[in-house]
Amino acid sequence: MKLYRTLMAVGCFATASVPAGAADISGAGATFPYPIYAKWADAYKKATGIGVNYQSIGSGGGVRRFYARAVTFGATDAPLKGPDLEKRGIAQFPMVMGGIVPVINVPGIKAAELVFDGPTLARVFLGEIKTWDHQAIARLNPSLKLPKQAIAIVHRSDGSGTTFNFAHYLAEMSPTWKSEVGVNTSLRWPAGTGAKGNEGVANTVASTRGSIGYVEYAYVLQNKLTYTRLINRAGKPIVPTSQSFQAAAANADWMSQVGYGVLLANQPGDQSWPITAPTWILVYKSPTDAGAVREALKFFAWAYRNGAKMAEELHYVPMPANVINHVQKMWATEIRDAAGKPIFVASN
Repeated sequence: MKLYRTLMAVGCFATASVPAGAADISGAGATFPYPIYAKWADAYKKATGIGVNYQSIGSGGGVRRFYARAVTFGATDAPLKGPDLEKRGIAQFPMVMGGIVPVINVPGIKAAELVFDGPTLARVFLGEIKTWDHQAIARLNPSLKLPKQAIAIVHRSDGSGTTFNFAHYLAEMSPTWKSEVGVNTSLRWPAGTGAKGNEGVANTVASTRGSIGYVEYAYVLQNKLTYTRLINRAGKPIVPTSQSFQAAAANADWMSQVGYGVLLANQPGDQSWPITAPTWILVYKSPTDAGAVREALKFFAWAYRNGAKMAEELHYVPMPANVINHVQKMWATEIRDAAGKPIFVASN
């Protein structure tokens, strides 16, 4: 399919063992935005000749490599908090938004047929609901013939911003989840099997009958997975689409949090998808290699300016223009070279 060809065309984009060229941009982190970062990188390479060597290793691994200054930029779906950003001298900004989607492999059930609400979904991932014909699932799906089959839970095994956002949603829906499991990029899971990256969860669900997992929506499309609907804060059963992700993001107050660290789970609105999430980029404000950061910011500015249509084609949500303008002003005032001069000033 189109997405698969795009990923394969820039396969070195995610391969840690392939050395970057002298002018290439290096980064590591979240698998959540990998499909769109890959598509942007392919187009940017054609437009400028400059490559992007991005290691799609999960938010936790990316942040660690960034802290070690092994890459020019980090990428995370779990925003760093203000004190950590200030202590380490890091600029953090959102790049794009998307939806995290429950996916299943249940015989006889097609995409969007099964409905979950938040509390029931939490009970499944807590391991309390063990079979697909459990009365809690049946009550939400009276018209479906649910099999008496064991539920096989698939979750992330690596440090993951996708997990952080998924757990944040479940914690809002379930006091038990909040107190017993909590919210983090890595969790002590009550049940299930771990898989690495969005890719690993998608592949494991696709090959395991009776399974359930959670992935970013582009991976649903890429792997032709069966997704569920979710009942949102307004009580409406919603299908994951770019429109429902955009509805969730519509009222976000991005400038209210240091580093634009706004979480979008369980937003109000009849059409809002309940597990919508941004993804963030990290660069040092006083980098040791100002030239490398300049090239990275040029790429991100290009993606803001030219990448919206490509993002929408993969069902991501581009950042609003006012946020982009605010971010680019932040670059000019806060990211500086050894002489105190702005490393990069974006042009409109």
